[in-house]
Amino acid sequence: MGEIRMTAEVRTDYDCETTGLPAERWGEAVFKIGDEEIVIEVSVEKDVIVSMMVDEKTTWRGTLTGLKQLIRSTL
Repeated sequence: MGEIRMTAEVRTDYDCETTGLPAERWGEAVFKIGDEEIVIEVSVEKDVIVSMMVDEKTTWRGTLTGLKQLIRSTL
């Protein structure tokens, strides 16, 4: 195993919590709603890269800075 560069936490309203999941290069969370999936991936390479996928045609991938700009532009 390499150096821990980020940690992940998952919490739900059922009082379930997992914290301190270590990652060297990437982490992924998958949420399943019926037949649908929402996938969020964070990659820590040279830049922080964030990917969000709802289906094959509905995806977004960019830097953390780009995600912040996208969110701010919709407010």
